[in-house]
Amino acid sequence: MDELIARIVAKVGIDEATARQAVAIILRFIEKDGDTEKVAPLIDAIPGSRQFLAEHAPEEEQKSGLFGGLGNMLGGLGGAMGAMAALNQLTSAGLDIDQVKGTAHEIVGFAKEKTDPQQVDAAISSIPGLSQIAI
Repeated sequence: MDELIARIVAKVGIDEATARQAVAIILRFIEKDGDTEKVAPLIDAIPGSRQFLAEHAPEEEQKSGLFGGLGNMLGGLGGAMGAMAALNQLTSAGLDIDQVKGTAHEIVGFAKEKTDPQQVDAAISSIPGLSQIAI
């Protein structure tokens, strides 16, 4: 995990704490909104990701901000609402859209280096909204 965080800090230009927060948000989104069988290889390809997610779990499975609240009111529609909630969390953490895209791109690229790129692509395509920012 430290290798991925260092890579994001260097390539995206955000500080380590923000990179850790962003990775946690994106991995939680992938884990929650993706097809479980398809996203498991992506998450497992990143060394230490399961422990990292456990350590960076939200205090409660809360949705933050306007888009999260809207998603809750609509019954947690998932899909596009999950992507909007994740984007809202990332921008609330201080990332601009280019930094969000850069971080997602680095996570996906890192996973592709560690496992079968076709499995990673299958995971990404199973998550509405992720392919637009991660590829």
